[in-house]
Amino acid sequence: MAEKRYLTDRTLRALPPAGLHGATRYEVWDTKQPALGVRVGAEADPARPGKARRIAFVYFARYPNNPKSPTRRVLGQYGPLTLEQARAKADEWRKLIAKGIDPAAAEEEARRAKEREQQEEQDRSFGAVAEKFIEHVKRNKERKAVEVERELRAEFIKPWGTRPIDSIKARDVADVIAATVKRGKRARAHNLFGHIRRLFRWAVPLYVEHSPCALLSPKNLIGERVRRERTLTDDELFALWRATARMGYPFGPLYRLLLLSSLRLSEACEGRWPEINLKNRTWVIPSARMKKTGREAKPHLVPLTDAILQVIEALPRFEDRDFLFSAGSTLLKASHFSKPKRRLDARMLRTLRAMARKNGGDPARVTLPEWENHDLRRTVRTHLSALRIPEEVREAVLAHARPGIKGTYDFYEYHDEKREALDAWAVRLRSIVEPPPANIIEIKAKRR
Repeated sequence: MAEKRYLTDRTLRALPPAGLHGATRYEVWDTKQPALGVRVGAEADPARPGKARRIAFVYFARYPNNPKSPTRRVLGQYGPLTLEQARAKADEWRKLIAKGIDPAAAEEEARRAKEREQQEEQDRSFGAVAEKFIEHVKRNKERKAVEVERELRAEFIKPWGTRPIDSIKARDVADVIAATVKRGKRARAHNLFGHIRRLFRWAVPLYVEHSPCALLSPKNLIGERVRRERTLTDDELFALWRATARMGYPFGPLYRLLLLSSLRLSEACEGRWPEINLKNRTWVIPSARMKKTGREAKPHLVPLTDAILQVIEALPRFEDRDFLFSAGSTLLKASHFSKPKRRLDARMLRTLRAMARKNGGDPARVTLPEWENHDLRRTVRTHLSALRIPEEVREAVLAHARPGIKGTYDFYEYHDEKREALDAWAVRLRSIVEPPPANIIEIKAKRR
């Protein structure tokens, strides 16, 4: 059964299903668009008699790949493809065939071109470029790689991920920084600006021609970076030491180790047993875990004083991992410290108030000013100065890079001097956290 009609939507909807005369399908050809027809299928559902299961538009022509034999090709299904769209597509196919172009090959090439275009757009999205930058930071094993990834994802990739990277303007960056400052996070705002500025510097000129951060000033956006001067008082050190005794593994001994060694948080909490040499009483932290990266990175030797050894030897050992400190079955990270730090502060405050009550003061008026984990290094450094440890030794204990010509020509490591300095600090710290009874009078030897 094949016939010609002027096809309309009403005509198409009224076409009976195939099968009424024994045929599985039949065709009706359009009188308006030559070689365009519809192929009507069998009944859709016995419960719905008279409704065709499928109506497909077909085009009958001699195609370039087989010009001797005219064949039918499906243009699309009626419904997703409207009648007018089918007529337009048939006319387009007619023109392509006249030029010797196979419509199927042309459509496939157009589909691939569109996919390439979409892929290029995705590759040039801010999210895709940011992911490449994060991989770059991780590949270089930068000390703050985890922090950079976390903050880029939270503050920049989340809102900008699908946008083309060249659509990010200075106003967009400024808005993120301003919102962070408004929340009272000025230090975080400086860090965020540093991350995004560095990302765009890395992206120029491969992914974007200009950096939106080039003309932005962190001083104008945020203000001067506040230089921290916080050190813990002797009473706070006493409260800290007392609190760490009650915290247990891993955070209690780790805070004690930070205070005794002046190590950075990441350097200490990511320590492993193979780095420890109990026989030589040394701990060598590899350059990959130190603050500097690349050629500037150097391993750092920590002398294991009696006080440090007492902490380390009391740590548990696990057969399935070689971490000094672990969070469950994984390596402890600096990002795990927000909740333990709050618990530590709460314990310290209780101790400080108990001390005030014992001394006849008002516990309600006692507060614990905000402090950061990094302030422990400043506290140790200050006490080393009070102990009259030479400047070079103090800097070596903190693993600070030597400035200027000293860093170029002087490679002495001060191993013995660092041990003496940390021993002296341990004695002073013990006098603070374990003060002698009030009836004990210290007798100082007279100087000659």
